[in-house]
Amino acid sequence: MSRTVQRKTSSPVPRAAPSGSSSVHAVPAAPSAVPPFRPMGDLVREHAAARPFQPALIQGERQVTWGQLDAMADRIAASLQRDGVKPQQSIAICGGNSLEYAALFLGALRAGVVVAPIPTGATPEQLAGMVEDSEAAHFFVDAAAHPIRTRARRISMDGSASPSLQAWLAPEGSRPAPVAIDPAWAFNIIYSSGTTGTPKGIVQPHGMRWMHVVRADSYGYSASSVTLLATSLCSNTTLVCFFPTIAKGGCAVFMDTPRFDPQVYLRLAQRHRVTHTMLVPVQYRRVMAVPDFDRYDLSAFVMKFCTSAPFHADLKADVLRRWPGGLVEFYGMTEGGGTCILEAHNFPGKLHTVGRPAEGHDIRLIDEAGQVLPAGEVGEVVGRSGAMMTGYKHQPGKTRDAEWYDAQGQRFIRTGDVGRFDEDGFLVLMDRRKDMVISGGFNIYPSDLEAVLREHPAVADAAVVGVPSEEWGETPVAFVVPREGAPDEGALRAWANERLGKTQRLSAVRFMHELPRSEIGKVLKRELRDGFR
Repeated sequence: MSRTVQRKTSSPVPRAAPSGSSSVHAVPAAPSAVPPFRPMGDLVREHAAARPFQPALIQGERQVTWGQLDAMADRIAASLQRDGVKPQQSIAICGGNSLEYAALFLGALRAGVVVAPIPTGATPEQLAGMVEDSEAAHFFVDAAAHPIRTRARRISMDGSASPSLQAWLAPEGSRPAPVAIDPAWAFNIIYSSGTTGTPKGIVQPHGMRWMHVVRADSYGYSASSVTLLATSLCSNTTLVCFFPTIAKGGCAVFMDTPRFDPQVYLRLAQRHRVTHTMLVPVQYRRVMAVPDFDRYDLSAFVMKFCTSAPFHADLKADVLRRWPGGLVEFYGMTEGGGTCILEAHNFPGKLHTVGRPAEGHDIRLIDEAGQVLPAGEVGEVVGRSGAMMTGYKHQPGKTRDAEWYDAQGQRFIRTGDVGRFDEDGFLVLMDRRKDMVISGGFNIYPSDLEAVLREHPAVADAAVVGVPSEEWGETPVAFVVPREGAPDEGALRAWANERLGKTQRLSAVRFMHELPRSEIGKVLKRELRDGFR
């Protein structure tokens, strides 16, 4: 049986918002000293020694203590070494969040082995391509993974096939040979979302993950933290919350349902006195829409996080108003580079922005020619920091496409997003550059049109894409999830066009039961575009 983890309920003291400034802080002051790098496996061992009987992982009615997690990580690392898997070689994992999944990740890291967490939503062809691209020696799966042919040794995490994880593991008490981890070594390979072909493998080094851990002190993570995770461990979105929890000796709670259920989420948050969580915007919207949301005791919350997709100002305001604890939005890329942070509880007047550059992060805006733009101009966001990918695995050309170098030769990562800095240095995003619609020579930002559509009380969700047009080159089309009592498609289009500029007007509206989304809630606009007839 899992037991409730006791913790302190005090929240970090919010900092007062500044009175405002006329300068743009696109390049923040030099960062404070970064603590010396510590490997994740060493931190797990320290927590096991300090609090061996405290829960480290909880899934449903099962739990793993710190002592058990450390011993499991040792057995996994020893098993990989027994099989000849060397530091900087890789394994792949594909399955639902589980105690076994988390232990495999941590055990592999202890052996210096790179982990490629593969999304279960991939097609069999994509799955096979990612496992092949990762050069995984072993492929750990559960029943949710597609059966594929691969050169990697297949091992079942849940015992649904042979060999099982338990049969593969070295005997209890096994210890691996020590491995000295270099922060420049690859930590994991995260595969970018994609609807066709093989997604790009983003290689993130140990040093990049360490920078995420360093940031944890600012958000109240500690050994008494309880973090509820409702997104997949294959996603960087989840890992930027999971690893700080582990690094600080807290407890990670996994939702035990195949699909996100907001009421199950709220029951778990109340039961375990959850202090931290990471949700994507569509999950926040679903949680806030629960009719009896206000009856749940969420008073233990210290900090809530959001990333991965546009987080609309009205939803942020609702979360701030009704859900205890702070709210932080991270804007950045899995590839790393520059991160902006919006502490929404400290800056309620900036909810339409994604915040200011994090400490030590250099974020600039460039034009189509790659020239840096002055304050107030709209351009592509590029960023540089201590947390940057090594590159795309096996794709040097795409790595070069993702990079931009300044006049001093410093490397930045291109985001593909278009935005501008306001007078206080907060970044206002316009749209993805690739999603911008160019119609009749005019630039149209889909986010502007989506915002208008969401003003209609009968619109639950909306996405706008550009489709080919003989007359205009491209023309905007809206895909809408209607609420009960919505007008027909033509009437909604007319309503929206009355409120849009002449060059922005929608050529069509299509109703859908739900928008296609990735495992972390991003709208798959390519699917909408490709499926339009």
